[in-house]
Amino acid sequence: MQAAVERAIATMWDRYEEPLSLDDIADTAILSKFYFSRVFRTLTGTSPGRFLSAIRLHKAKHLLLRTELSVTDISYQVGYNSLGTFTSRFTRSVGLSPGRYRTLARTGMPVAPRSFRSGAARRTCAVRGSVGSPEVGLPTRIYVAAFSDPIVQGEPVACDILDGPGEFELSGVQEGVWHLRAAVVAMHDVEPQPWKRSPLFIGSSRPVTVRADQPIEVDLETREFCPFDLPILLALPELDCWELPQVELAAGAVGLTRS
Repeated sequence: MQAAVERAIATMWDRYEEPLSLDDIADTAILSKFYFSRVFRTLTGTSPGRFLSAIRLHKAKHLLLRTELSVTDISYQVGYNSLGTFTSRFTRSVGLSPGRYRTLARTGMPVAPRSFRSGAARRTCAVRGSVGSPEVGLPTRIYVAAFSDPIVQGEPVACDILDGPGEFELSGVQEGVWHLRAAVVAMHDVEPQPWKRSPLFIGSSRPVTVRADQPIEVDLETREFCPFDLPILLALPELDCWELPQVELAAGAVGLTRS
């Protein structure tokens, strides 16, 4: 089944600009669409439609950096028939509008960090733990964040930023079920073209159930990307800026702050 889903994902990457239906994608896996959907979600943590949407937005980020095409033209090139739908989904997923993303990525200009929802009106909890990564002989920065969705997009409910492997703390996490994600990025010797950059490693946890006043310990190990991993849509300075940020530059493009 893994090979079948890999074929389907390869089709999404190759034909993302086409109006692919679930039937079209399932056909490439040679499975019924109902069985395919179940297997796909088991292996990737999300639906085929959301995976395809993530690929389209990832490609849109690249076009915004590599070309002078208008946002309207880019929206059509990545498979959207509505500029409004594209803009709203891009903004929700990346944390910036397409035009703002292009400007900030090209200038490296930091943005004043947005405040996370404080959760003051609701009971909250702290999620603590450690995050590790393979040794690469380079200075690294590690982003650890909690999301309501398996896809790394939009504004996380809480985030910590580490200068290398170590202990993290996500404070003010509201009661509920959250997905912890980690991305390890290089601070030096980075690919000069941002559209070719990618995290060194990523990490994830099983869904974490948070209950008020009950601290939770979660340890994360990171690994290289695999075909079943969704592209990171969240804008990160080390991945998306033309100019590498200074060590103390906040993760401005997405409003990440140290906990």
